[in-house]
Amino acid sequence: MNDFIERLNACGVFPLRAAGIDILQMNITRRCNLTCKHCHVQAGPQRTEMMSRQTMAHCIQAAAHPRITTIDITGGAPEMHPDLEWLLGELAVLNKRLIVRSNLVVLLDPAYRRYLDLFAAHKIELVGSLPDHHAEKSDRQRGPGSFEGAVQVIRELNHRSYGLPGSGLTLHLVHNPVGAYLPGPQSALEGEYRRVLRDRHGLHFNTLFCLVNNPIGRYADYLKRSGNWSDYMHTLRCAFNLQTVSSVMCRTTLSIGWDGRLYDCDFNQMLDLTVNSGAPKHIADFDFARLAEREIVVRSHCFACTAGAGSSCQGALAD
Repeated sequence: MNDFIERLNACGVFPLRAAGIDILQMNITRRCNLTCKHCHVQAGPQRTEMMSRQTMAHCIQAAAHPRITTIDITGGAPEMHPDLEWLLGELAVLNKRLIVRSNLVVLLDPAYRRYLDLFAAHKIELVGSLPDHHAEKSDRQRGPGSFEGAVQVIRELNHRSYGLPGSGLTLHLVHNPVGAYLPGPQSALEGEYRRVLRDRHGLHFNTLFCLVNNPIGRYADYLKRSGNWSDYMHTLRCAFNLQTVSSVMCRTTLSIGWDGRLYDCDFNQMLDLTVNSGAPKHIADFDFARLAEREIVVRSHCFACTAGAGSSCQGALAD
């Protein structure tokens, strides 16, 4: 039984349809230097999935469409893809908003340190994961020493003017709750992050994105092992906020898997739920008009995006 569909039906907003394609999100690899406990991608050092350069070329061609304004590159750790530097160079000439999502810690590795300067040269908008502003909580999710590593990288990014007012180099941070509960209000948490990181570490950033942990991947495994699955799903259902439905990210985002298959969002991608309304299912067959008005594939995990203030790759959806 798909109770999310039932909820949308009861509210008179089913089926949920795309409202265009503003963001093209590319998941270029499942490889990562970390094995985070909350990772819905289940990324890690042993993963081998990598987007081919041919598939990247199809993505670049699609990204050139005039109604697509943002290209969002994620993983795994995108820096670990051997073709990332080439990809960024090709995308930069499109003069669109270009985002790279990083766990930050990977940039300490000598093999990837060049990206600190390359990101700045291309004016890449960085979204860095920092689950909590307290070291012990952050390390509980991502591993011992990961918080201090992220602090060191943010400091180096600040030295390159990332996160500083008027620099044109944007650094967002991402908060995920360390446990089976919803995040607090984004504006309040942003103020606390800003105070703690500035006063204790001398760091600066632009915006904090608060994400609700989606009950898939390693986070689903954690919920089941800890006996929190039923309670967490109940929390998500009870926190359903109709105000968020019109703004959920799947309505304006098209997600591309490492193999070129198309999804409504990164979460559907991890559940292997491809677009399913007669629209093309592979980036090689990209058709903006058909994909821009597709019906969105929804399941019960979608309650995570509509709970409380809502959740998206850009943070909260409502006040």
